[in-house]
Amino acid sequence: MTNRFDRSGSCMLAGLVLATIIACAMPSASAKETNRRMADASALVQSDAASRSATRRSVTRAEKGPYYVDFRARTAASWGHAFVWYGKTSERAVEVAGLTPAGDTWSYVLGYFTWVPSETGASYGDLDPDYLTASYRVYLNEADAKRVFAYIKKLQASSPVWNAETTNCTGFIGDIAEYMGLQVPNRWQRPENFVNNLKEMNGGRQVVRLSAK
Repeated sequence: MTNRFDRSGSCMLAGLVLATIIACAMPSASAKETNRRMADASALVQSDAASRSATRRSVTRAEKGPYYVDFRARTAASWGHAFVWYGKTSERAVEVAGLTPAGDTWSYVLGYFTWVPSETGASYGDLDPDYLTASYRVYLNEADAKRVFAYIKKLQASSPVWNAETTNCTGFIGDIAEYMGLQVPNRWQRPENFVNNLKEMNGGRQVVRLSAK
């Protein structure tokens, strides 16, 4: 253990001592005035502590990076679906990318035997937290985010077909993870397991730095 007081504790003690000295030095002051001075001293200490706490949170966000990619999985009528959210931490709007068969249930069934036309944007349930089964978010600086986001757009544009066995949703987000330098698990598994294993294989790391071009 150490005898050194935490700074906030020292400030609190100093404030209380100051208030006590004031009360002793001014015996003519009313109890109401003394209480007010003590409250002011306490409020000053709390305000300082809150300010330093907010600064620490701001520094932590800056260290993580202002951009992110969130590997996600959700429930579906079949095995589930894997996709990514990506964007800027200061903005509520998100971009969604994933690989799904275009059309109705028949397209999905047919996709187990051959390739069918795909869609690579948001699908039903991707924005609903009630359907979420797994999530692994990593943060990027601005330069790296531009490269990753451009790669996601390119991958969407170059993925015209879907197949349950060879060109599926886990393979799609696996390509993104691999581009980012993450270790990628076997892609032929349930989306929820894929995302959880992706997080585990990378030690839950929250910050990604891309290698130089």
